[in-house]
Amino acid sequence: MKKVVLILSILIIAALSQVALTPEHTYRRVVNTSFGAGEHLEYKVHYGIINAAEAVVDVAPTVYKVNERPCYRVNVYGRTVGAFDLVTRIRDTWRSYIDTTAILPQKFFSHIEEGNHRKEESITFYHHNNTVHSEEKKEKEVFKVPDNVHDVISGYYYLRTIDFNRLNIGQIVEVPAFFDDEIYNMRVRYRGKDVVKTKFGSINVIKLNPIMPENKLFKGEDAIRIWVSDDANKIPVKVEVELWVGSMEMDLKKHSGLRNDLRFYKR
Repeated sequence: MKKVVLILSILIIAALSQVALTPEHTYRRVVNTSFGAGEHLEYKVHYGIINAAEAVVDVAPTVYKVNERPCYRVNVYGRTVGAFDLVTRIRDTWRSYIDTTAILPQKFFSHIEEGNHRKEESITFYHHNNTVHSEEKKEKEVFKVPDNVHDVISGYYYLRTIDFNRLNIGQIVEVPAFFDDEIYNMRVRYRGKDVVKTKFGSINVIKLNPIMPENKLFKGEDAIRIWVSDDANKIPVKVEVELWVGSMEMDLKKHSGLRNDLRFYKR
């Protein structure tokens, strides 16, 4: 009888050990040599010759734990300046907690102030069961989402981990994303390589083109053109946007805390 009890005990312990060692959800692992904690980027936005806005993209110097996962906290701030601030005042904040291993969002927050429009939203991602929980004011909703879904910020950081040298010119990268209570595919076309002049000097770049759906704001699907540094960082150094009412440019103003040095040169 003692032997039977002993055998049963061993089997139970073994079974429980297997349950304990079996992960509830297996996260993907993404190799990231492009960014890390403490990265700080500042941009100026021009509408023609007028300074229209400023943007700051900031990765917190410390790592946070969200959903029991270590995360980078990324804040994106945008604000109008000068005459634009008098016409349409914008004070927007977006925040994403991005899993350091999987480069996936665990939580997303937005606070929008655009003229008289106000909106605040908090989204929590549960990748183990492919759902997101969205909270806006007193309303709470649960949405079913595909595997490895992103928010608008984490999707950009994931793109920075891609080796564009392996893509053909014209090839499109698709990333599933959840934004404004909808699921859509972020689609970015690789346009090859170029050289861009900046205030810091010239720099080799990769040309990218986010493909825009038909809308009343952007002028065609190729309305946004982004030049990112052709190095391990892959940070945007220049952006051009064609609108139906004109065009805007965004240029890198300041950078610090990069994981890799930027290589500018005189030309």
